Amino acid sequence: MEKTEKLSVRTDRPKHKGGRPKVKVRRETHVKIRLTATERFMIETKAKDAGMRLSDWIRAAAKAAKVMARLKPEDLQIMRMLAGLANNLNQLTKLAHRDGILTIANKCGNLLIEIDQALKYFNSDDRQDT
Repeated sequence: MEKTEKLSVRTDRPKHKGGRPKVKVRRETHVKIRLTATERFMIETKAKDAGMRLSDWIRAAAKAAKVMARLKPEDLQIMRMLAGLANNLNQLTKLAHRDGILTIANKCGNLLIEIDQALKYFNSDDRQDT
């Protein structure tokens, strides 16, 4: 009998196991939110229009969202001052009807300047975002 010798081809590279390649950054935590049927439909529609999966759209929307900080104690104090200024303006209007407009005009002008400054503060971007 003849003895046959098998030639084996040896390569140094590993054998491919197949399947999907490993993801470098794996998302391991979950966040659960409750939605109404309408809210879910709206979000799914927006994700579909953007050509994204629902989770990808929510992730992108959360990253791009701009949330204003809660009012700080200083801001609440300014809001109370603004409410007080509005009350003062109402009282000055009553006085103007009773005593005459020219005597009250200067007081109203100063008060309106203060109100305008308070409103400009709240509408400005000086407050920090979170």
